[in-house]
Amino acid sequence: MCLHGIRKLDMRKRPRRNGENMEKNIPLTESMFYILLSVRRPNHGYGIIQEVGELTKGRVVPGPGTLYGAIQSMLEKGWIGIYSEETDSRKKKEYLITDLGRKVFYEEKRRLQELLRNAEKMEEL
Repeated sequence: MCLHGIRKLDMRKRPRRNGENMEKNIPLTESMFYILLSVRRPNHGYGIIQEVGELTKGRVVPGPGTLYGAIQSMLEKGWIGIYSEETDSRKKKEYLITDLGRKVFYEEKRRLQELLRNAEKMEEL
């Protein structure tokens, strides 16, 4: 379907599912963690870069090469999908996290929470 130069894509059509083995996918790189977080709502590449920068107060700002390499990897693993694509010449794409991507994200969140709980042991005398 095309509406005002934007084509909505069916998120149920998933690419290869080689990203379902949780043990192989964790830990995430910090960039991948923030990219997944940034596509919890439809977002395009430049919007992802901006949001990651805002979330980290400028500490992490993925460059285009890092961003699009990570996006390609996550598309192949089925962690994100293309939500919409402009049909104009620029072909701006919006990405959205999939159910599998959410599973990976929450598994990483659980791992990080465990890490922080264990870090508290450093305060014990």
